This record gives sequence, C-alpha cells and structure tokens, in this order.
Amino acid sequence: MKIPRFLLTAGASGSGKTLVTCGILQAFKNRGLDVVSFKCGPDYIDPMFHAKVIGTKSANLDTFFTNEETTRYLLTENAKDADIAVMEGVMGYYDGVGGITTKASAYDLAKVTDTPAVLLINCKGMSVSILPYVQGFVKYQKDSHIEGVLLNQMSPMLYPRVKKLIEEELHVPVYGYVPRVEECRLESRHLGLVLPDEVVELKEKLNRLAEVLEKTVDLDGLLKLGNSALDLKVQTPDFLKQVEKKKTEKAVRIGVAKDEAFCFLYKDNLELLEKMGGKICYFSPLHDAHLPANLDGLLLCGGYPELFGKELEKGESIRQEIKKVLEQGLPVLAECGGFMYLHDTFEDMQGKVCRGVGQIPGKAYKTPRLSRFGYIQVTSKERKLFGKTIDSCPAHEFHYFDSENCGTDCFAAKPESSRGWDCLHATDTMLAGFPHFYYYGNPELPMAFLDRCRTYRQQKNKEA
Repeated sequence: MKIPRFLLTAGASGSGKTLVTCGILQAFKNRGLDVVSFKCGPDYIDPMFHAKVIGTKSANLDTFFTNEETTRYLLTENAKDADIAVMEGVMGYYDGVGGITTKASAYDLAKVTDTPAVLLINCKGMSVSILPYVQGFVKYQKDSHIEGVLLNQMSPMLYPRVKKLIEEELHVPVYGYVPRVEECRLESRHLGLVLPDEVVELKEKLNRLAEVLEKTVDLDGLLKLGNSALDLKVQTPDFLKQVEKKKTEKAVRIGVAKDEAFCFLYKDNLELLEKMGGKICYFSPLHDAHLPANLDGLLLCGGYPELFGKELEKGESIRQEIKKVLEQGLPVLAECGGFMYLHDTFEDMQGKVCRGVGQIPGKAYKTPRLSRFGYIQVTSKERKLFGKTIDSCPAHEFHYFDSENCGTDCFAAKPESSRGWDCLHATDTMLAGFPHFYYYGNPELPMAFLDRCRTYRQQKNKEA
C-alpha cells in the first residue's frame, strides 16, 4: 500500500520535536493537504497538539506494544488516502526499552515501517560541530533510515554555510532551518506539556510558526521525501478477522470518562472497542451530575484529576452513582487518574485531600518524584482478568502520585531489568490500577472486558 510518510526525530528529548512537528503539520494543512499524524511511543499529550492542527485525532505507533505486522496495519489503517503522514519520534532517535536497547525507539519504528527519518538538531551553541553530530547518528546503524536533517534554533546568517558543509562533506540533505520563534514556545508541567486547550491562542501561534516554516523549511522537499517511501505490505491481524465474524450482537454501552481531568485516551483503543462491539458513551465526572443511561461497562482513563480535585469532590451525585453501579457489578477498567478517582480520597497538587468515589479503600497521594515509569509487562497472578484466562499484557506507567492500596492481583515486570512490583485490583468485574494499557498489545484484554459487559447486561435484563 502506498502511504507517503516521513518521521521527524531528534537526538534527545527537549529538542523541539512537538513544536516543529505541529508547525509542519499546520503548514501542510494551510496548503490544503490531507494530513495525518502519529506519535511514536506511549504518549497522550503530544497527539492532542497534533489533533488541534489537523482537525482529527492523532494516533500512536509503538513497537513495544505491537508486533511488526500490527504496527504496519495501524499505520495504513489510520493513514490510507492521506496526502502525507508525519510521525513524531520519542526521546532520542535510538533510545529504546530499558535504556540499553533500540527496541521501541523512533529508529525501531522507522525500521519496522520502512519510513525515511529527518533528524531535527538543536543547534544552539554549535556550528561545525553539527557535522560529527549528524555523522554519528547516520552511521551508528547501517540502516539508520536518516535521509535528511532539519536545523533547529539556527541563525539565518549561519545557515547557508552550515547547510553547504553538511551536504558537501556528509552528503546528507538539509531540509531547512527553524529560527528562534520565542512567542511559539510550549510550556510543560509534571506529566509533560500543558494541554492544548490551556495554551493561549494556540492556533494563532501555530499559524505564525507555519508562516515562518514556509520561508525557512523545504516543505516541498519533505513532501517529495515522504512520497519516496516504499509501499508497505500489510495484513489485517487475525484477531480482527475473527472479531468481524462474531460482531452480530447488540453493541454494549461503555461509559467513557472524558473531560479536562480525564483525557488520556488512545484513539486506537476506543476504535478497537467499537470494532469489537462496544458503543462509546462519553461523560464528564467533572461537569455531569449523572452517568449516561443503561451502561454495560465503565472506562475511567488517566489524566489530571489532581488539578481538579475539589471540583471532582463537589460532583457528589455522580460519585455516588458510580459507586452504586460498581457495587451492583458494572464492569470497570480504571487506569492511573481514573484509579485515583476511585479511592476513598486522593490528594490534589497542593496536597489537599479530596473525596473520591470510595470504591478503592485508602488514599492516593502526591510524591516528590516519578513513582514508577516506563514500559512493563503485566501478568495476572491467577492468570485471569475479567474472569478470562489472559496472558501478560504490555503496558506502561508514568505518575507522580502513588496509593496506599495499589493492588496485588498482578505483577508488573520491567523489560530488560530484574525490577518489578505488585499492581492492580483484578476481579471478575474490575481492573483498576496505575498501568495504562494499549489494547492492540493483547486484544484478549478488551475482548474479556466487553464479554463481561455483555454478561452484566444479560443478568440485568433477566432481573428486569
């Protein structure tokens, strides 16, 4: 399948990948192109910025969560018929699982999807030294896939001379430069960038940046590079073929928390639930007094409940309603922030104690540093989740909060490490804890959740 595409990467985090990616997306969008975007790795916030630009949801591609075939399928499924697909890398180009491998790195994604990569270089404080920097990245792997560079924070006066040096001595194309555009900076907080809706005049800032990039970046060259990407051979994963054959029953209604406090949702997770027979019913624990009617299951995702603790506490009616239906056996999958919300109490960013739903005994509390973070393999000690036998599931954790009651029904093993810890409350109707799951990593998990939702609906209909 023909998918025009390129990947924008860098040598390290903090090099400006997200801002420059958004500027390029905006410039392409302003040209009238049909643009899609992807974020490499387990990231919720950067795709929100992409989505603000392209006007539709951005997706993730992660070679820790999915095998090569599924990764290519997700790329083509989300990018078919697009004029150009732009991928944003994660951390440094070669930085992968365990800090000692290239697995799940941006390089790994470029290799698996056979995508040309453009190396974004933070040139602050460098001139000729840029050349050995570029040379090292290009030559570190024989199949580096790096087919060009883009110079960030580069002086307009110095740029022509540095471009000439790179192209003549290294034979690596230079696709332009990004000058300092101070008014377009993106602010950060404890889990990464602030959310797009919090950035004043974000659209105006990105349009100003796009105007700059039209003058300083070879956008036509990037489009040509994207169109040079080889066709992909793609197969639909076997489990999806089985899902389509079985999808004859009435859709189960899944209440999905979505607002400023609960916003860490993978696009592909929700779409997979729908493919498997779920109907997504959004609600807001922050703004709504009641849950949607006739729910068969509940999904409480992560986000920033700690920024809205007292507001969530004031929503007493919906908190009591959630507790009541959970006690009645409504299946729930709660991750990180959603898990915190289920506690008796949780602290906000100021350390103030706020009342939660009261389904998980104990308190979630603020810590001074990242408690646990990175990729993990989660295995149920009883080998069962939602009543079904399920093998280990790839997941990740990233949180500054912890709990007096994290759960002990599963074990989280760090890949390429001897470290691990107990986690998650797992019953026939609940899976709740700090790990975030990507459903394509082990489709048996969402299948088991939806099957339990169907069982709940059947029991409820019998009682009625």
